[in-house]
Order: sequence, then structure tokens, then C-alpha cells
Amino acid sequence: MNQDPLWKHLLILSIIVMGILLALPNIYSQDPSIEIAAVRDAKIDMALETSIIKSLKKAKIALKRIDRISKNKLLLRFKSTETQLQAKDIIAATVGNKYNSALTPAPDLPWWLASLKVRPMYLGLDLRGGIHVLIDVDMDAALDKALERYTGDIRTLLRKARIRYSTVTHGTKLVSVKFRDLAIRDEAETLLHREFPSLLLTQTEFGQTFNLIAKLSPKEETEVKKFALEQNITTLRNRINALGVAEPIIQRQGERRIVVELPGVQDPARLKEIMGATATLEYRLADDHHSVEDAISGRVPIGFRLYKDREGHPVLLSNRVIITGDRITDASSGFDQRNNQPAVFVSLDSIGANRMRNFTTENVGKPMAVVFKEIRTETKMIDGKPTRTRRMVEEVISIANILEPFGRRFQTTGLDNPQEARNLALLLRAGALAAPIEIVEERTVGPSLGQDTINKGFTAALFGTVLVIIFMVLYYKVFGLIADLVLIINIVLLLAALSLLQATLTLPGIAAIVLTVGMAVDANVLIYERIREELRNGNSPLTSIASGYEKAWSSILDANVTTLIAGIVLFSFGTGPVKGFAVVLMFGIFTSVFTSVTVSRTIVNALFSNRRLKTLSI
Repeated sequence: MNQDPLWKHLLILSIIVMGILLALPNIYSQDPSIEIAAVRDAKIDMALETSIIKSLKKAKIALKRIDRISKNKLLLRFKSTETQLQAKDIIAATVGNKYNSALTPAPDLPWWLASLKVRPMYLGLDLRGGIHVLIDVDMDAALDKALERYTGDIRTLLRKARIRYSTVTHGTKLVSVKFRDLAIRDEAETLLHREFPSLLLTQTEFGQTFNLIAKLSPKEETEVKKFALEQNITTLRNRINALGVAEPIIQRQGERRIVVELPGVQDPARLKEIMGATATLEYRLADDHHSVEDAISGRVPIGFRLYKDREGHPVLLSNRVIITGDRITDASSGFDQRNNQPAVFVSLDSIGANRMRNFTTENVGKPMAVVFKEIRTETKMIDGKPTRTRRMVEEVISIANILEPFGRRFQTTGLDNPQEARNLALLLRAGALAAPIEIVEERTVGPSLGQDTINKGFTAALFGTVLVIIFMVLYYKVFGLIADLVLIINIVLLLAALSLLQATLTLPGIAAIVLTVGMAVDANVLIYERIREELRNGNSPLTSIASGYEKAWSSILDANVTTLIAGIVLFSFGTGPVKGFAVVLMFGIFTSVFTSVTVSRTIVNALFSNRRLKTLSI
């Protein structure tokens, strides 16, 4: 009755062993490190390593060791966070812009554990230190910008249809079109309703003036706000990547706010500088007549200029700018219906559409290039000190032939794969912020404060666990020892699950681990009290054990399902730390039920099933 099959023992044992291996990296220290990755045609070689070592020695910065992660990645380990931050600018100035450097913690694992490719949990901002910024997006400005585009589009459409109007003005949350004739207004309303179904049209009259008021529909307003928030998130992510931060958190909070968390970063001024940087796009005619080799040697044709693409290849482009990125209203990736090749679909405002239509009509069959322009800040060594300098980066990201005249909407083809199309669409949308942003909250957590939080959280968890272990042994004797063993297994499996998913551990997460300890013991208490009740009713020890586990199951299930529902609600409606608490809590529920019921019963059955017992030490 109380015997378990061999496969169950082996399954539980394998789960525990796997859990120990996955959780083991968390007990090793994490070195403050800098990861250097080669970009494009750059290489990681011994010359680069030697150059870095010399620069660090010259600056009297101690280096723990250098690890070669892969062919194109190098990891520099330091003994302290202060040393890591000092080395960041030195390394950036040494390696130049052909390499990306990122601050990151690196676990110092033994070779046999590192060969298993297991990694510890990430540490959140409150444990590791860094910068937290809450950004508010001006949604009124985003809506105003959308209405401004509609104003130009309506004016262009009415002129093209030769419908006479007095004025087209852009007001607060509306576009007003004035007419002098009632029939003409009705004709214009029919046309606008057909061309712009997302606008709500209302008729008003003032004396001899017949007005047509256009407003964004609730659905269109929601889409404009959503687009502005998504584009700003994408733009900020692209800009913050230039900081070289490992595991940055850039996520939406509510309908108009963005949370930016950069673990390990201690320079708020640098962060603001990056977020306020400018980026734009330019469409230019690519030259297909002159020799690029002659231009490289110095004989650049009049009216043209040399650029470079992202691989560093020279490209000859016209000085004339067709349109810039501020004329782009939307961009998405997809496939060309004619040949099913990857493509990017672009939408322009009315001014940009007119310019593009006139240009493409005159240049069918010629190549057109997209130039990405951005002001970047780089670190260089000047007089032996790392100094930040600003420079303009201009890269050709796409060249495609003009197949036919186009205006407001067009597509860019000639891309290698769908991923490149998606990346180009992101660049087109993220060239500039869709709406103004304002930093409404900013705080910096120092690495020493983060370490102090880790120490206190570990102390609290350790004391709580030790007190629970002592209580269970004193109160339930042998069964208390079993509960303590199961409790340790539960903590190991919880840490293993979080490590496997590469979850980020925060201070609320530590609180959830401590809560999980109490919940796990609570399940054992329910079982043991039920066993004691069965013994008091005169049942045999083995029968009492079986009845105790079976009859306590419904109470355990009810309690944990209720807590799981609370965790789901916290995760669904909470933000930041609340979500972190909810994630650890929900994983803790599953590991607690598994260990307190399945693992505990297997251990009890293995100890008592083949013995003739008269009493139980409970």
C-alpha cells in the first residue's frame, strides 16, 4: 500500500540531481566583467588582447583574467565594480568603434560546471545597482502630429480632386475644413469618408460658411498612441544599446510611460545624453554611371559624395536629398506580391509624398539609397585621459531600384532575407522619437548598496530557514527531519527553475523565496497533523501515513490554488517589482506542492513501508 515503484524513485532522483546542477552556479561569485564583441569585419586576436592589457596597465587598473568566450567575443574579469567602471572608458578608447563593449556580471564557475552551459540567475537593479528611469510620452503631441499629417493629406486630396475649399486648419484635436457651398461640402465629405475611413466627420454651419470637422476615431487614437509608444520604445532601445549594457530592461508601463532599467550603469548624465540623441534617415539617388574607384582616389563627380554601407563598402550618392526620415509616418516588413521577396512598406506624409512622386517619376529604373544618420558619442584617449567626443555617423542601409513612380506609400526591395526586412523597418520607424518624452522619475542605485541588499536578503532567508528547520525537528522529530530535507530540496528546485529560465532576481523575489519556505512547511504541517489525528483514532502507523497524505491533499491543493490565483493577478496587473515577486511566488507554489507531497511521501514510504511499526516518531 505504501510502496512506490522503482521508476518513481529514479525519476525523483534525476529531477533532484538536475536541480542541483542548475542551481549550483548561484553559489559561485560573479565577477564584474566587460564583454567585448567584434562588429562586422573586425576580429578578436592576440594583438587586441595585448593592446587592452597594455592600456589597463598604463592606467594602473588591475585585471583578474581574460576569457575567450567565442571566436568574436572576449571577456575581461575584474575584482571590483569600481575597477570595472574605470576600465570601461579605457577599453572603449582602446578598441575603437569596430567593437562593442558591455558591462556584465560573469560567474566564476569551475571548468566542469561551465562545460555544462549552466548559468546563474540575473540580478535585478536593486541587487546589482544601476539606473532606473521612468519616462512619460507626450500622447497629446503624438495625436497632434497625426492630425497635422491628416491636414496636409486632406489639403492635397481636395486639390487633386479639384474641390474648392476656403481653408484647411489644424486645431486642438480636430481638423477644420471650410467651404462656401453646401453641395461642395457634401461632395468633399463623401470623398474624405472614402479616403480616410478612420476619421469622424461632422458638419457645422456659421452663416454662409459650411464647415467640415474631422476628428480621430477612438480606435484611430488608440492606434496612434500605441504606435507612438512602440516607436519610442524601439528608438530608446536602439540608443541605449550604444551604452553597452548587458540585460537592459526597456518596457511599457501603462498607456503612456516607459520604464528603463540599466543594471551596472552609474552615469545618469550619459544615459540622458543617449536618450536625447538625434537620428534621422535620408533618401538619395545612387550613382550608376561614374566609377567608385575614381571617387575613392579623389576624383568625386560634381554633385555626388562618397558614403559607406554597413559592411564598409564605398557607395557614390547624389548630394540631393529626396526626403528625410521625419516625413515617414509608418514602416512595416512583409513580402513583395510579385516575386515573394522580402520588402519594407513605407508611408509618407503629404509633403514627402509629393516630393517622392515627382522624383520617382523622373528616375524610373535608377537605384535609390537609404542613408541612416546619427550623432554618436565615442570615448577616445586625449592626453592620457578618456574623453567623450561626438561624431556624425552616416551609413547606407539599403539600395534598391525604382521600378515605377510612387508617392505616399511605397516598398523597398532588394533585401537578403525577412530578418533584414524587419530590421530595416525598425530602423525606419526608430529613426526619431514619435512623440516628445519627459523623465518623470530617476534614481541611481549604487553597487555597494546593491551588495548590502543581497547580504541582508540572504541573512533574512537563512535565519528564516534555520528557525523553521529547528522548529520542525523539535515538534515533529523524525518526520520533522524529513520535512527539513524536503524544504532544502524545494529551495534547490526553485533556484534551478529560475536559473533555467534566466529569470532576474530582485529583492521582492527574495521575499517570495522566504514566503515559499513557509508555504512548503505549511503543506507538511497539514499532512503530519492529519497523520497524528489518524493515530489518535487507533489506526496503524502505515495506514495513518497513507490516510494522512490522501486526506490532506484537498486542503493543500485548495490553499496553493488560491495563492496561485493571487500570483496570477499580481503578475497581470502589477509592474516591475510586483511582477518579480509574482513570478517567484508562482514557481514556488509548483515546487512546494511537488516536494511536500510527492517527494516527501516517497521518502516516508522508503523509510517505513518495509518495517513493522507500532508507533511513529511524530
